[in-house]
Amino acid sequence: MNTLKGPGIFLAQFIDSTPPFNSLEGLAVWAANLGFKALQIPCNHKHIFDVEKAAASQQYCDDVKGILAEHGLQISELSTHLEGQLVAVHPAYNQPFGGFAPKEFANDPQARQEWATGIVKKAAQASARLGLNAHATFSGALAWPYLYPWPPHNAALFDESFKELARRWLPILNTYEEYGVDVCYEIHPSEDLHDGASFERFLDEVDHHPRCNILFDPSHLHLQQIDYLEYIDIYHERIKAFHVKDAEYNKNGRSGVYGGYQPWLQRAGRFRSPGDGQIDFKSIFSKLTQYGYSGWAVLEWECCLKNSEDGAREGSKFIQEHIINVSSRAFDDFAETGNDVNEIKKMLGLI
Repeated sequence: MNTLKGPGIFLAQFIDSTPPFNSLEGLAVWAANLGFKALQIPCNHKHIFDVEKAAASQQYCDDVKGILAEHGLQISELSTHLEGQLVAVHPAYNQPFGGFAPKEFANDPQARQEWATGIVKKAAQASARLGLNAHATFSGALAWPYLYPWPPHNAALFDESFKELARRWLPILNTYEEYGVDVCYEIHPSEDLHDGASFERFLDEVDHHPRCNILFDPSHLHLQQIDYLEYIDIYHERIKAFHVKDAEYNKNGRSGVYGGYQPWLQRAGRFRSPGDGQIDFKSIFSKLTQYGYSGWAVLEWECCLKNSEDGAREGSKFIQEHIINVSSRAFDDFAETGNDVNEIKKMLGLI
């Protein structure tokens, strides 16, 4: 067993144009003062972290680590959620996802995909330079518009979509294998990898690639009414990253898991700050510890009610209180009777 590392915090929801949220050092001071031990850093804010420079320069990576170390911080993972999304975009989403790429690629799907693939690959090299062994991302989606089977389920359509998704990701996974870093797909609605069945389908298509792994976020499973504890039992060998994000599903007569096109506040399922929702984190931390998860517990704050800074402060304490410091010995060692073979044979009536 391992003691989970934490608390960490995903910076994506906190980066802003005002201090202390507009610089890496400012964010580091802020996070350290709240008790965080690590930062999960997105790669789409060059003024915070330049992934292209990090891929090319060990000195830059050492400087970044030095800034964080001054405040008692590490990097848990880099994140290419937005860039990973652009590896596979259905044409229906070309316009809304165009803003995730530089302007020169926004309206050119092929060039945008090539750019995104390049950035995700560079994040592998940057991760290796930083001494990281896991990376957080999205899979992107080609089949998502056909989620609900109407017109009736088209098996060939889904076969082709997952073959193409695998074709796009295999070179990336091979790059991560080269650098010894796991790709951790956040299992998330709007991604083709949005539940266990879709992850397994993709895993088959990439021939069970050793770098194809999971970022476990129970909130996205709970809002789909998936048993997130059994999910750990099934997929624990592939869980290499962990977002601590709470959620609640309030069954009602007006809307359900699809949300009814309503804002978050009115949805049946909505995200909450840790401890304010329905997720059984006590059991989650127990299961991850039981299965030897050795990565970070990282707060991803998304809440439709609570202020983000309150959520961060409370989230740091919440994670600290849930981390289980594993025992170095069994609780019943005091009653050990020895393992002498002759004595054992006597106990069994063999001599």
